[in-house]
Amino acid sequence: MTRFTQSEASFWRDETPEGARLGHAMKRERENMIRTALRGSLAVILLVAAFPLLGVAQGRYGQQKVVYHIDYAGGDDNIRYFKALETIRNHINAVGRENLNAVLVVHNQGVGLLKAAKTNTRLRAALVGLKGDNVQVDVCAKTIRDQKIDVGRDLYDVFDEDIVPSGVAEIVRLEQLGYSYIKP
Repeated sequence: MTRFTQSEASFWRDETPEGARLGHAMKRERENMIRTALRGSLAVILLVAAFPLLGVAQGRYGQQKVVYHIDYAGGDDNIRYFKALETIRNHINAVGRENLNAVLVVHNQGVGLLKAAKTNTRLRAALVGLKGDNVQVDVCAKTIRDQKIDVGRDLYDVFDEDIVPSGVAEIVRLEQLGYSYIKP
């Protein structure tokens, strides 16, 4: 072990007033660097720990094809429709929009969803959000005919390409193509 004389030790410690200030500044700088490194490390650890919560579960599920079936009335304040649309939203959030091919088929009383969306801004916003995430909405032509619905006047955001000959037959066709069936 090397021993320093008093004057050599003073040189290394720089005990002059300027040296003391410089030493304190260097010490503060070193402490700040350590804090910054610790914060960065903590951020990385939290990000890695939160990865599954941030949608990385998408890799767990892979590509999915699903057909959602609504043929019922919305009930008081359209609560059943809101719950159904929330289920679809949760599915998208779980697997990621790029991993989900979803079709919502409405027929019978289920067209009430699209009727209510004409005047209910919350339903309309939920539908717009789902369509923005590539959820296709198919409407049964038989229901439109039987209920004498004027599509342009009575239903929200339905076009000719959204109308299928039969809601039930469309669901079966999609199942035969490998779509999973869900009735939320």
